[in-house]
Amino acid sequence: MPSANPADDTAAGVEIAALLERGRDLSTPVLRAAVNRLAAPMDTVASYHFGWIDAAGQPSVGEGGKAVRPALALLSAEVAGARPEVGIPGAVAVELVHNFSLLHDDLMDGDEQRRHRDTVWKVHGPAQAILVGDALFALANEVLLELGTAEAGRATRRLTVASRKLIDGQAQDISYEHRERVTVEECLEMEGNKTGALLACAASIGAVLGGADDRTADTLEAYGYHLGLAFQAIDDLLGIWGDPVTTGKQTWSDLRQRKKSLPVVAALAEGGPASRELGELLAADAKSNDFDSFSEEEFATRAALIEEAGGREWTSQEARRQHAVAIEALAGVDMPTHVRAQLAALADFVVVRKR
Repeated sequence: MPSANPADDTAAGVEIAALLERGRDLSTPVLRAAVNRLAAPMDTVASYHFGWIDAAGQPSVGEGGKAVRPALALLSAEVAGARPEVGIPGAVAVELVHNFSLLHDDLMDGDEQRRHRDTVWKVHGPAQAILVGDALFALANEVLLELGTAEAGRATRRLTVASRKLIDGQAQDISYEHRERVTVEECLEMEGNKTGALLACAASIGAVLGGADDRTADTLEAYGYHLGLAFQAIDDLLGIWGDPVTTGKQTWSDLRQRKKSLPVVAALAEGGPASRELGELLAADAKSNDFDSFSEEEFATRAALIEEAGGREWTSQEARRQHAVAIEALAGVDMPTHVRAQLAALADFVVVRKR
């Protein structure tokens, strides 16, 4: 998908893989050092989660995350005129909070696979998943505050607010699983909390560490927030129609968890025959005692109804709309041309990814 800003043609020439790799390469040594502070066996469990070792404790080259958040934090520092390295503590702190949430989410959702490997709770047990998640959350604040600067205090405040919103979003997500109907507005609010808040923080935290004023940081947060909504809309599509070989999750994974994701909510709001049939099926599912034994065909039927009612297309359009709003927000900040192009290219990447 081309950049939503026609004037920003340079985004097409940005090498996304190199941008993501820079974020990963600069942040990983500091991230590893932070994890090594944890008491045993939490250090080992965390290392397994990050893909650095396998379940037997041997070094591994397991697939890591997409590294969008570290890339954003380093670019954010450059927006403020600082070197990208200034954003490393922010990149690490955001990654620690993100992975705290993944550890807990996998346990709460009962997910047994992440990045084509068994999840931490499946390998090491629920108690370790909870403890290591808590430890990563604490480490995130420690990594920032030990800088001892006024900028670090401002960055920590933004990270703390984003973390609270992330937890709010997870609580909303769980509560919506037990409701027959959720409005599109409620779903967007939940996803803005669960995904948008931390991406907003990633997009501004490097700039804060680099001495940017609050207006600049707030504008970068707006870019990151809407980028997060676009990111989550794509995630919602992949959660139903994604290729398990690519995503590392089960087929129809979000339907199996009865998630009220954007495609589902938009389809239920449409009101036509397919929408009504879908609503009846989902209402019956909520009362079913044998939901876990549903066949692939039964989940495929629900996915087909969501698509027929327009939920898939609406969500695709919403991802593009949020992408456009994110790009538009960048116009409010002066920055080097190459940094603007890289931020635009990252936004493009988010809405064309397949995992």
